[in-house]
Amino acid sequence: MGGPVIDVKNLVVWRGGRPVLVDISLEVSGGSVTGLLGPSGCGKTTLMRAIVGVQRVWSGEVTVLGLPAGHPTLRRRVGYVTQAPAVYGDLAVEENLRYFASVVDASPARVEEVLRTVGLAGREQQVVNSMSGGEQARVSLATALLNRPELLVLDEPTVGLDPVLRAGLWRTFHELAEGGATLLISSHVMDEARECDALLLMRDGTLLACTTPADLRRDAGEQDLGRAFLKVIEQAEGAR
Repeated sequence: MGGPVIDVKNLVVWRGGRPVLVDISLEVSGGSVTGLLGPSGCGKTTLMRAIVGVQRVWSGEVTVLGLPAGHPTLRRRVGYVTQAPAVYGDLAVEENLRYFASVVDASPARVEEVLRTVGLAGREQQVVNSMSGGEQARVSLATALLNRPELLVLDEPTVGLDPVLRAGLWRTFHELAEGGATLLISSHVMDEARECDALLLMRDGTLLACTTPADLRRDAGEQDLGRAFLKVIEQAEGAR
């Protein structure tokens, strides 16, 4: 497929009488794991909502897989996992997955595949409400994987996970990208930047940089990615 999987041009979003996103332009390449990083409240979730087509925008253009964001034909091609688990808490893991599989016409075998992918094999009969927040997030991810989406948009998917589970999820994300999927993953933890192929750095509703971990380290003159991001912020504020 030619062109970027996500193409955002001059996006502006207002909410509550104030701008939440200010003149955002970016591209995300196919088959990549792109990190959307920045402090809580900087606009990451709003940007993701605009990309999946559920956010009202003031101006600008958002194109996904060559179509306007939110186009009906994108519903089966884009998977979106929100911060809050989007599953039925009073049902077991397998019941949730079999229900969502029926919605997207996925096979029973696919249910077993995604359970293994997210590390929940053997937990099929556990009621979702009895699971930890991190485990519930993995159930949500499993539902999003059922129809093999071309684009996965994941909002803070590793929050609340212990280091072992977090590392396992990042391995899964890269395996999905190697299989041809494109992933956009938000986080407010700069340590996770090293796991990404490309980085989008946000602060106060603006996009400060489109870069890579290696380029960020080089340009900032810092090996620690957290300190490198601080340098980017300082440079942006100094340019105002």
